[in-house]
Amino acid sequence: ANWIIRLDTVFRPLIKLLREHQLSADYLQADETRVQVLKEDGKVATSDKWMWLVRGGPPEQPVVLFEYDASRSEEVPVRLLDSFAGTLQTDGYAGYNKVCRDNKITRIGCWDHARRKFIEASKAAPAQKKGSKTSKADVAIGKIRKLYVIEDRIKELDNEQKKQRRQALTVPVLDDLKDWLEKNLHRVPKDSLTFKAIYYTLNQWESLTGYTEDGKLNISNALAENAIRPFALGRKNWLFSDTSRGAKASATCYGLIETAKANGLEPYKYLHHVLGRIAAAETVEDIEALLPWNVKL
Repeated sequence: ANWIIRLDTVFRPLIKLLREHQLSADYLQADETRVQVLKEDGKVATSDKWMWLVRGGPPEQPVVLFEYDASRSEEVPVRLLDSFAGTLQTDGYAGYNKVCRDNKITRIGCWDHARRKFIEASKAAPAQKKGSKTSKADVAIGKIRKLYVIEDRIKELDNEQKKQRRQALTVPVLDDLKDWLEKNLHRVPKDSLTFKAIYYTLNQWESLTGYTEDGKLNISNALAENAIRPFALGRKNWLFSDTSRGAKASATCYGLIETAKANGLEPYKYLHHVLGRIAAAETVEDIEALLPWNVKL
């Protein structure tokens, strides 16, 4: 474990370059997940901490970086996105509001997240009797599904064509969905999961529909969620980090692994390549040669 922790310092110059490269992009996705840390700054930790993820960069050179922080406060995105001024895609968490406001970042939402709330409502609903009406949650899921069908049909088009198709095909579907949501918001109990799903979707409407304005944007935050999933899966096995130093080292290693994967490199071979050369790297150019898109394995 200490060997891995020491690598956090060894890899730091490479992580810094990756962060600068990432923040130069005009479209990023972000997500965060809990992580248990037993000791924070030498003291026994009393609550879960957070692993943050930012994914994005130039389309041909994607960067996936993790960042450990004891806090889920709005100050963490402010630090992680300090020089970014493009479009940020997240779920509805309010912790990103400050950085978006201060940096004049355009924020868009995630339809996967909104749809998931209706799926939870559908699963919690009583079993439907034969011949009974379809639940409102299921009706909403069906309407949202149309958005994904359109995305599947246009996925091979260039960005300008995608934008045109979304304006022609997606916007009418969204208009119909919003009209249905507004009509049904007060037709379900306020303490029901269906009400919460409808309220969330309407409250996030402007950000949820933002992807239709630019062909390079995605309907959901799935790329970020997929990148953070290996960490969440690993967490089920190793359960916790003993110290914050270990959590920070995990963030560094997970970032290099996921960035290698995003750039089509086999992670073990990439890490082996970097470890064999980074000690001799004396200049910025030497470190740049170790960036995934500059490495041939």
